[in-house]
Amino acid sequence: MKNSSNKFRGKNNKEYNKNSDFGYFSKNANRSEKNERFLNNSANYKNVENLDKKNKNNIKNNKFSFSKGRKPIFKSNTEFSNKNSNNHQDFTNNRNFDDWIWGKHSVYEALNSERAINRIWCTSEIFSSDKFYILLKDLKSKGVLIEEVSWNRLSQLTYGASHQGIALQLACSKTISLEQLIDFSKQNCVNPIILALDGITDPHNVGAIIRSAEAFDCKGIIIPQRRSAGLTGTVAKVAAGALEHLQVSRVVNLNRSLEVLKKNGFLVVGLSGDGQLSISNFLEKAPLVVIVGSEDKGISLLTQKKCDFLLSIPLKGKTSSLNASVAAAISLFHLTGK
Repeated sequence: MKNSSNKFRGKNNKEYNKNSDFGYFSKNANRSEKNERFLNNSANYKNVENLDKKNKNNIKNNKFSFSKGRKPIFKSNTEFSNKNSNNHQDFTNNRNFDDWIWGKHSVYEALNSERAINRIWCTSEIFSSDKFYILLKDLKSKGVLIEEVSWNRLSQLTYGASHQGIALQLACSKTISLEQLIDFSKQNCVNPIILALDGITDPHNVGAIIRSAEAFDCKGIIIPQRRSAGLTGTVAKVAAGALEHLQVSRVVNLNRSLEVLKKNGFLVVGLSGDGQLSISNFLEKAPLVVIVGSEDKGISLLTQKKCDFLLSIPLKGKTSSLNASVAAAISLFHLTGK
């Protein structure tokens, strides 16, 4: 009985212990796994919670800094756009519009007041209108350059002003007709000299030539309607007052004007680097028309055919050509000193 009970008890105890150990082990293992999961989850939760709090703070801070950060960006963009607009405004202001007039009524009154006009831009509708056609046709025959342009082109020229299809640029000095210039040049002078420009579009060169022409007692200057700078403010400034004492004739066609001058006893002399006769050896005594061409192209071939003489300025250095205004001054010095 004892043995059996002990056996039973031992067996039961062994099995129980085994079962209890197994059960304890499995139970504890499961529990420890659950605990670890719980702890890990809770730790993760805390980490997530802390991360959420951190993110919230970061978002809050970022939001604040973002709003603070955007403000300078917005400010810099504003400053950049303002800077661009200011630069555009400065560029517009740098272009001198003091000698410009636009708008139908303003231009019409300026045309009727017989003010000196350098150039006119208008649309084809304005040019062919009853109000402007006769006035513009008459001015064109007197040498005023008139260009028919599109509405958009005129808006570009006036930088978006309300031009109503027409605009003009005033000249700094009035011009006279070729016949008036011929009569004026022959008054109290046996052998007058008139200067003619062929293709000189740089206003600084034109202003410097006018200054030299007046200084050497030229009786006048001829400027073609096209391919030449007009009597703008820049020309007047570079001329340094000489424009007020020199007669200027603006002609529609330079070659036809040279034919008229020849009929009135003038010799036509052209300055050219390819001229066979040196200007120092030119001894003719007669009324002269001295033609100065552009620096890059010189006198045009058709104009050269109208010349009675092609004169060259002898150069001793390696420089192959002279500035147009310098060549004009040197030639006038030689021709007026004879």
